[in-house]
Amino acid sequence: MREESSIAGALPPAWSAKEKRLAGSLVLESCFRRDLTPAVKTLSSLVVALFLGACAGPPETLVVKQFQVRDQVRNSNDEPMVRMEKARRLHGAVSMAERRQRLGQYYTLLWHDPAGAGHGPVEVVFQYQQGATASRIKHMTRQFPASSGEGVAEFAVIGDQYFKGGRVLAWKATLRRGGRELATRQSYLWQ
Repeated sequence: MREESSIAGALPPAWSAKEKRLAGSLVLESCFRRDLTPAVKTLSSLVVALFLGACAGPPETLVVKQFQVRDQVRNSNDEPMVRMEKARRLHGAVSMAERRQRLGQYYTLLWHDPAGAGHGPVEVVFQYQQGATASRIKHMTRQFPASSGEGVAEFAVIGDQYFKGGRVLAWKATLRRGGRELATRQSYLWQ
């Protein structure tokens, strides 16, 4: 009440006591809101950070990303990320024959094992079956030094291998360190 009267004293004397009380309460309310706003902003940002932090977990040991380049035509109806990925895969292929050799299926394997760094070399194995090769299983392998804690391995079934063997129908990706299997991912049709 004392603060209200001091605020009301700063108002013009022609105002009635009721008008002064109302103006004083509005000034106090305005000051309270101004002081509260930074605190509310800080608190809300902390709550958001807490929820986002709670959603984040440790990274997966092995992640497989697939992409298929079916044609050489740039289609403006495609999503921007699809157009960009297609352009990245076809980059550097000048003639139509070179571009045709880039058509096929691409597999990017992201692996993460920082705790195992120094405990043996890393081997990423990609096994797959194609439509025209029946039940024959083909292998591709990438090696990484023992000091590696994470990495990216690219595998591609493209060009003549893709056109003669057909689409990849089933695949399996395996991550090994020092001969011990750490993680495996496979397609639904893999047996």
